[in-house]
Amino acid sequence: MKDDVQKHTETDVPDLKTFDQRLRDEAQEDLADLITEEPTSKTQIIAIYGKGGIGKSFTLANLSHMMAEQGKRVLLIGCDPKSDTTSLLFGGKACPTIIETSTKKKLAGEEVQIGDVCFKRGGVFAMELGGPEVGRGCGGRGIIHGFELLEKLGFHDWDFDYVLLDFLGDVVCGGFGLPIARDMAQKVILVASNDLQSLYVANNVCSAVEYFRKLGGNVGVAGLVVNKDDHSGEAQAFAKAVDIPILAAIPQDDDLRKKSANYQIVGTAQSQWGELFAGLSQAVSDAPPVRPAPLDQDALLALFDGSDTGAGVTLVPATDADMRGKNAKPVESLEVIYDDA
Repeated sequence: MKDDVQKHTETDVPDLKTFDQRLRDEAQEDLADLITEEPTSKTQIIAIYGKGGIGKSFTLANLSHMMAEQGKRVLLIGCDPKSDTTSLLFGGKACPTIIETSTKKKLAGEEVQIGDVCFKRGGVFAMELGGPEVGRGCGGRGIIHGFELLEKLGFHDWDFDYVLLDFLGDVVCGGFGLPIARDMAQKVILVASNDLQSLYVANNVCSAVEYFRKLGGNVGVAGLVVNKDDHSGEAQAFAKAVDIPILAAIPQDDDLRKKSANYQIVGTAQSQWGELFAGLSQAVSDAPPVRPAPLDQDALLALFDGSDTGAGVTLVPATDADMRGKNAKPVESLEVIYDDA
């Protein structure tokens, strides 16, 4: 998993001003025709993004279980401060987080061991990074700290076919955008539904991917998983507009809802949904990382019925009198008027 580290002498280091200028020049170029290739390293590290509550944990728990059932070595890492990525996999049981465990061990003068934070079920290895308590720290910085601890535990030497990282869709924060900004993953998978907010988040992730590609990054989008698909078609229209494939469409189904609520795995050949997740597993494995074409706000809104998104609304400028309301008073003009000579 670990890339070979190339050693340089002092004379090999490029001039910083030249490097800075190169990045600036590349950021101005149209690189849309850049040819993308499938990941060549043995381990595929895949970051999954989506709006909170859209079903990432449900999708990932069942996807990872199906991959393991197919004989793949899979590591699932929850990178959401809520620490709920692995809850379905472990039947609702909370998994000790890396950050919380590290804090306790440090106070006791001990080192964190693999068995303290990584657990197995159904052939899947899983762990939660965790985050600070509400109001007591930055979740993004917690993610960065969590990955530093993973490196100390030997992350780069672990032997897996797939490492799945579950992230919040808020890539405005550097911590949650880590896999994209630092090329930690080869590709990104988006989870969304047929609603404006989840597609807004998916579009933001596409924008982040495109931004870092222009700066020389290599992470691409493998595709979109449509969760709770009601067949209204907005998610499919979005995927077509940003030029990414649909990896799977998980229907809005009462059986799936009940099984998820009861912490039941459906990503198995024994389930009626096994074929769906087997197809998703194959699609995730084969999909190359491509460059998306993110939409502007108007184009995103245009995917929906205008009556629901404010089509035809014009922006009417407010005046000083509007803002002052009942406190508005006539203001004497400072214009000087001269009598006719």
